[in-house]
Amino acid sequence: MTAVALRHGAAAEAIRRHRLIVILRRVGSLERVVALIEELADAGARIFEVTFDDPAAADALKASNERLARRVDGPFLLGAGTIRTEDQLRAAQAAGAAFGVSPTFNRVLVAAAIAAGLPFIPGAATPTEVETAWDAGATFVKLFPASTLGPSFIRELRGPMAEVETIPTGGISAGNAQQFLDAGAVAIGIGSALLNANRDQRRSLVAAVGAAPLR
Repeated sequence: MTAVALRHGAAAEAIRRHRLIVILRRVGSLERVVALIEELADAGARIFEVTFDDPAAADALKASNERLARRVDGPFLLGAGTIRTEDQLRAAQAAGAAFGVSPTFNRVLVAAAIAAGLPFIPGAATPTEVETAWDAGATFVKLFPASTLGPSFIRELRGPMAEVETIPTGGISAGNAQQFLDAGAVAIGIGSALLNANRDQRRSLVAAVGAAPLR
């Protein structure tokens, strides 16, 4: 599969449509991961990322996929985050990841993901990194850390690179999520702001992103 095909595939279209990737980073036991995903699915979240900086990530991803497959309110999309090695990439694919995410740009990983037909979202923090990642075949480009770059970075980037679709991640919360979407982000990744909130706050944030007007 080609990079262009992956950018127009079902996974990419789902991310564009729902615009929120819930990031589950080292949240605890497998049961805790599955319970959080189900709670957030009840709240309306449809895209999830389980980070592979946890030894139990592959098992958690597989178990979550199996649980969500039983629901009738899908479809859901589960991806693998913090992919930094080819071994992690293979483990993510074996666990059923629908997409992969990395905090940095690694040309070898992007090429391996494309060859395997897996949408891949590498990280970048400068215009040069963004363009390099996009030219290498990234499905989307993760802007990380978003808290440092800010919404204005996305707005300015879209001037010369309007074709590049970006997903800011890192430090996004209920207070700034709409600003990143208004600036032109195709979607946003939220982790700590959801995981550290209570149930009602999580539900409100998921609803707010889902109700935000498309730009």
